[in-house]
Amino acid sequence: MPGIIIFAIVFAVLCVRQVNQYQRGVKFMLGKYTVTLEPGWHIIIPIIQSMTKVDIRTKAVDVPYQETITRDNISAKINAVIYYKVADSAKAILEVENFWFAVSQLAQTTMRNIIGELELDELLANREAAAQKIREQVDKATDQWGIKVETVELKDIMLPEDMQRVIAKQAEAERERRSVVIKSTGEVTAAENLAKAASILSTAPGALHLRTLNSINDISSDQSNTIVFAVPLEILRAFERSSPIENRPN
Repeated sequence: MPGIIIFAIVFAVLCVRQVNQYQRGVKFMLGKYTVTLEPGWHIIIPIIQSMTKVDIRTKAVDVPYQETITRDNISAKINAVIYYKVADSAKAILEVENFWFAVSQLAQTTMRNIIGELELDELLANREAAAQKIREQVDKATDQWGIKVETVELKDIMLPEDMQRVIAKQAEAERERRSVVIKSTGEVTAAENLAKAASILSTAPGALHLRTLNSINDISSDQSNTIVFAVPLEILRAFERSSPIENRPN
């Protein structure tokens, strides 16, 4: 009797397998897939049955720097990070030998292909769109492996030094262009306002005189300013003709 109890205890220890909450168990009977086990304790009979645990948590895989050439023949080194998880544990075990390694390799080749379809300006200006294309293609290819690709992020884009200098000069030229455009736009606006003011002053009676008096008042507020009036010669001659003959200069 004690021997039977000991045998039962040993059998239970050998047969009971635990599947954690973040895992799924792929069960085989005589080498054939039977069922995917949910979290909990399960009986696995040695020799005739086996179970492989699969982690279904989201994984972050770093894609190392890849030598790529853009569509406009510019070389660049690009690295990325891909986030994926196992959506079908059975497929991840049955359809691919090592899905960790397979996803990493597929991401590398897909990234090189996608970058080769883009020009450098497109890549730098909209890297999110490039990352989205990579995600879609990798997710489509890994669907048969039971893998769900959630996100792909391009981490860094390294360009040759000569290309970096060219881009810096291009950015500087763009800033200068914007500065000139803003300055010229301000000058046009100022000219339009001056033309409008001149039109109003020329059509409104007495407006120009009021503006002159206002300017004189502003200038005279500071005693250090000296006001010089330019009187036309015709006005002086008019005063000369209107003065008595005896007062005229010889």
